Amino acid sequence: MKEIVLRDGKKVGGHNPVFIIAEIGLNHNGDIEIAKELIRRAKECGCDAVKFQKRTPEVCTPRDQWDIERETPWGRMKYIDYRYKVEFGVAEYKAIDTLCREIGMVWFASCWDEESVDFLEQFDPMMYKAASASLTDISLLKKKKDTGKPLIISTGMSSMEEIHTAVQAIGLDNLMIAHATSTYPCKPEELNLNMIHTLSNLFPDNIIGYSGHETGLSTTLATVPMGAKFIERHFTLDRSMWGSDQAASVEPGGMAKLVRDIRDIEAAMGDGIKKVYESELGPKAKLRRVQ
Repeated sequence: MKEIVLRDGKKVGGHNPVFIIAEIGLNHNGDIEIAKELIRRAKECGCDAVKFQKRTPEVCTPRDQWDIERETPWGRMKYIDYRYKVEFGVAEYKAIDTLCREIGMVWFASCWDEESVDFLEQFDPMMYKAASASLTDISLLKKKKDTGKPLIISTGMSSMEEIHTAVQAIGLDNLMIAHATSTYPCKPEELNLNMIHTLSNLFPDNIIGYSGHETGLSTTLATVPMGAKFIERHFTLDRSMWGSDQAASVEPGGMAKLVRDIRDIEAAMGDGIKKVYESELGPKAKLRRVQ
């Protein structure tokens, strides 16, 4: 299986350990100190990368919603003002980039519009992601692919035809594909984890992973022996915080457990070649009457 080598030497795919991504998204609620704490905690948990979301509010927010007033933690305000409130600008991304370089953490983002790709290019992230909502935005996919950086596309809320159309438009090189179901949180019966096998069979030369939006960890762990080479889960300091993604997010204690259990599963998979381990020789001599 193909592997992708990131600029810092970290590898995704092939026979390498599962690449674990803590999706911070907008769970920082526009507060850079919360974002930095999430980065530090993700590093402590053993995650390989953190991911953010970047939007140009006036491009991504429908015009008819701009002036609708909503209750927020900062009081009642117009929706467009709220969208700006939770977006990071140059100063915040400089702080993110600096911290991640200091502690050796990969960071990247899902850009929801082409202007956001131009914005993030000044920080030279190691990779990009296209959210499930962007899978049919071929122009945006090409914009990210044209940077020459590895790209993850997520496939929630998409048909097989839409997945094929996107892949054909941007090509298979430097491409990773994530199975996802875009419900927050997602019910177990709608996770459809066997799609990991389906995508692996359809795109055997590409790296297939999983972006989970469920509550709990067991179903995410199940994707490891199924062949997921990267795993992304939303990450938060506290699931009771303000924000639409918080309920489907994992807190630091849960993320540490997820990383630990993924590494245990990887170690337990073995090579598939039957052998008698040295640790079995004592019990064998004691318990087997006929050798």
